[in-house]
Amino acid sequence: MSIKTLTLSIVFLSVVGCSSGNGAESAHAPVPVYNQAYQENYAADTMDEILAQARNAYVLVDPFAEGVTEYLSRIKENSNQIAGYISAGTGENWRGDFTELKPYLTAKEWPEWPGEFYVSQVTTGIVNIMEKRIDKMAAWGMEWVEFDNMDWLDSQTKKSFNLEATEAEAKTYINTLCRYAHDKKMKCMAKNTVEGFENFDGVLYESYSDNKNWWDTAGAQSFLKAGKLVIVNHYNESDCDGTYAWYKNLYHTKRLSFICEDVRTKKYVHYNQ
Repeated sequence: MSIKTLTLSIVFLSVVGCSSGNGAESAHAPVPVYNQAYQENYAADTMDEILAQARNAYVLVDPFAEGVTEYLSRIKENSNQIAGYISAGTGENWRGDFTELKPYLTAKEWPEWPGEFYVSQVTTGIVNIMEKRIDKMAAWGMEWVEFDNMDWLDSQTKKSFNLEATEAEAKTYINTLCRYAHDKKMKCMAKNTVEGFENFDGVLYESYSDNKNWWDTAGAQSFLKAGKLVIVNHYNESDCDGTYAWYKNLYHTKRLSFICEDVRTKKYVHYNQ
């Protein structure tokens, strides 16, 4: 995950609009954000916490983790929209389809995340494997697919890991998966970038206490202007309230959604409840 930890202290600018339909939806209020799928330093949200607290929220889960799907219907009862996590730019050796993915991955492990291997080839074969994951998410009634590691391929990783695909091919691959999700009546959540992904329906940015707003500000602003859901997932923060206020002032909007990893409670703090 572009910092795919499973301990979020995220400032996630997540934009929730739907470009798959009739243009941008009207701008809406920010939503609460919950994250069971990953964290950066401490603990992700538990399913029990989500059931007890999440209302009218964007709820990110790892649907392929053991026992998660049995909670989905109850989460939806509280008017939440559920997003399914998928690492589109890596193969994770704990996944059930890892053996199928291996021919399309680099042999060199990603040092920052043990057990993960960058995607090297973006041919029809890997597209079909990822589409099977999306099929399952659609069957489970999920409204969103959140694409992690969609920015995995750049000049540095291509050289360091000897990746075969080009940057243009990598973008085409990600957009192909998003179109497939749209065909399944699901929305696409971008991760950390919207450049070349203008048809995505939202974006989540990972923010850090020592590195805030490091992404392309114009891209985030374009999604906000289009009325999409933008989420900042912020990590390792002693002043979550102040950081959220800082972001809203920076973007001149109250429509930014925010989730924050608090260093004192060692848990996520949720806003817009």
